[in-house]
Amino acid sequence: MPEIPQGEFARRRQRLMRAIGPDSIIVVPAAHERTRNRDVEYPFRQDSDFLYLTGFPEADAVAVLVPGRPAGEYILFCRDRDPTQETWQGRRAGPDGAMETYGAECAFPIEDIDEILPGLMENRAVLAAPFGRDEPLDQRLFGWVNQVRAKARNGVRAPHEFVAVEHHLHEQRLFKKAPELKLMRHAAAISTQAHVRAMQACRPGLTEFAVEAELLHEFHRYGTETAYPSIVGGGENGCILHYIENRAALNDGDLLLIDAGCEVQGYASDITRTFPVSGRFGERQREVYECVLAAQLAAIEQVRPGNDWDTPHVAAVRELTRGLKELGVLKGRLDKLIRDQAYRPFYMHRTGHWLGLDVHDVGDYRVGDAWRQLEPGMVMTVEPGLYFGPYSEAPKELRGIGVRIEDDVAVTRDGHEVLTAHCPKTVADIEACMGGDLPGWN
Repeated sequence: MPEIPQGEFARRRQRLMRAIGPDSIIVVPAAHERTRNRDVEYPFRQDSDFLYLTGFPEADAVAVLVPGRPAGEYILFCRDRDPTQETWQGRRAGPDGAMETYGAECAFPIEDIDEILPGLMENRAVLAAPFGRDEPLDQRLFGWVNQVRAKARNGVRAPHEFVAVEHHLHEQRLFKKAPELKLMRHAAAISTQAHVRAMQACRPGLTEFAVEAELLHEFHRYGTETAYPSIVGGGENGCILHYIENRAALNDGDLLLIDAGCEVQGYASDITRTFPVSGRFGERQREVYECVLAAQLAAIEQVRPGNDWDTPHVAAVRELTRGLKELGVLKGRLDKLIRDQAYRPFYMHRTGHWLGLDVHDVGDYRVGDAWRQLEPGMVMTVEPGLYFGPYSEAPKELRGIGVRIEDDVAVTRDGHEVLTAHCPKTVADIEACMGGDLPGWN
């Protein structure tokens, strides 16, 4: 499995220190373990900002960056080794492991942070941290600042400028380097196999959760986790954008919408495919599907440097609105229908989002008053859809049809790369895959 090399983590930390400045101290905490219910915890998932800077997988740690510090710029506070706790809860790296395995220049038990961190703040003008995300940490940070302020008569300066570290860090995370793209291709390949497995297992009489189990089987077979709760919606459940109950029976004549992806070392994939439970599209289902597919292909074509974030969405909306006219759902001049947003009852979301360590990844979509320009290294989803719910004003024969098609697309110097291109999505390929006749997927 591909990995992010320690040198890449070091370069990320250096870029962040350069961005915030030499007279700063940067504090980024790990995630905490969370209780699900009595004596049971949720599966731990590391904070994405902390993971991006450190690669350190454990809870309750704090990374501190001190530019120019002679004894080491990267200090990690983490849980100490504890044979009893490790017997019950699993192995810990401890401070020695944090330095030997994870590249910390100095490491201390987390219990020592109150004693050590105020000294690291001394004579630093800027304190950068994710203020507002962890209230207990905020209180401790300002408590440590006050300790340093108390030394003012001795000529010690305390931080007086407070910076949201996300402003700089999230701009970095928006642009994926080669090791990150390699991980995202790997996640996309596993997720593609999971979708194919679900297509080939699907048949009338199964339940949504039985199909979801096929996805999980493939994810876990490769040692990965779900990037987000899987959406497995049959029939009109496919018209619920964030449907995660996944409990209903699958009926002959319905479509099944699956929005699911795994994450590899935190990096997410995000694929949506819609296909017929029976293995063959009905006539009206095919017409809706082909409309959405045309919109998706038109949007993907607009993913290239020089275009802005909104350009693929505009292309998708135009094709969807044209298709809604052809389906008999809308009437009127195309440009006026688009201007009036007449498509909104049937397409109520944007065409994509950034993708990376978070499935809805960080990064600004606008710069000032303008949509952001697309640049190489950005990764986004392209996911138009049409949804005709049971209470829709669409013709009766369309009600209960929900279609979304989603791929992961990286912006390249010459245009784009569809990371999920091998997941079947044409009508012919889907029907062949479900029938066991698609080469490479038998």
